[in-house]
Amino acid sequence: MKKHAAETAIEFEPEYVTGLKKIFEEMIVFNQLLGLKVTSIEADRARGRIEMRRELIGHYSHNRIHGGVISASLDAMGGLAVMAAIGARHMDEAPAQRLHRFGKLGTIDLRIDYLRPGIGDRFELRAEVLRLGSRVATTRMEFLGTDGKLLSAGAGTYIVS
Repeated sequence: MKKHAAETAIEFEPEYVTGLKKIFEEMIVFNQLLGLKVTSIEADRARGRIEMRRELIGHYSHNRIHGGVISASLDAMGGLAVMAAIGARHMDEAPAQRLHRFGKLGTIDLRIDYLRPGIGDRFELRAEVLRLGSRVATTRMEFLGTDGKLLSAGAGTYIVS
């Protein structure tokens, strides 16, 4: 994914990043079930990882991760990227105030393309915001294997107001 220099120049406060991670990894219980972990948050993008576990297998004879896990993980990462972009837009507010802006965030549309089988011990997830409007945000997401190969790609649209 390409870098947008102007958008990624924003530095979030450590308390804001910690707060976003807590919401994403602990307060959204389904993300906990999936084992999603945040690895980085920037003004218009987010990265995460997921470790393969027996509970995530979708095809028993191939030890492949379930397509629903891929879809749910990419949806969650798209939402996290939108949360970061909203936070970056409102840097004039205190971190705690910005963290309360996510109550109305929800998925409107999600498309996932499964390109290769999800086989591996660990997967990397990337999401970036393509456009953040006053009511709707559009994202692009990637699900990569341990070797960096693109396994699945996604596009999501989220309600933000």
